[in-house]
Amino acid sequence: MKRFHVHVGVADLDQSIAFYSGLFGVGPSVVKADYAKWMLEDPRVNFAISQKCGAVKGVEHLGIQVESEGELADVYGRLQSAGGPVLEEGVTTCCYARSEKSWIADPDGVVWEAFLTNGESVNYGNGPDFAALSSSTAAADACCVPAVAAPVVASVTKSNGCC
Repeated sequence: MKRFHVHVGVADLDQSIAFYSGLFGVGPSVVKADYAKWMLEDPRVNFAISQKCGAVKGVEHLGIQVESEGELADVYGRLQSAGGPVLEEGVTTCCYARSEKSWIADPDGVVWEAFLTNGESVNYGNGPDFAALSSSTAAADACCVPAVAAPVVASVTKSNGCC
C-alpha cells in the first residue's frame, strides 16, 4: 500500500511538534534535534518536519480527506485541539467537487484543510475568506488557500485554476 509523504520546513520545532501532535492525535515516532516524523496509519502518511538554517519554511497547503461524516467529526475535533483559529467553511464547491471543509493554519502558516467530498461539480468554485487565518504565509497563487502573504513556493503556477 502506498503512503503519502510530506516534508515541511518549520521555524520552531518544539512549537510545530506540539501543533502536529494535536492535529494528528499522536506524538511523533522519531524526534531529533532538528527533525520529527510521524508514521501515521489513518490517514496513511509519512509526515516529516525539519528546522534547517536558511531552508524555505512551509509548503502550499495540505489536506486530510475523509470518507465519512464520523471521520470528518473526528478530524474537526483534532483541528480544535491543534490550537489555532479554525475556519469552518462548511458545505462548499472547490476544485470541481462538492465538499464540506474546515481550515486551519499551523504556527508557520502552512494551511490545512479537512474535508469530505460529497460529489462532483461542473463549477470550479471559490475559496472562503481566510481572514480568520491571518497568520498564514501560504502561497498567494496557491489554489483554495488564502492570498495573505508573498509566495513561499516559487514553482506554483496558476492558469485557469489548479487542484
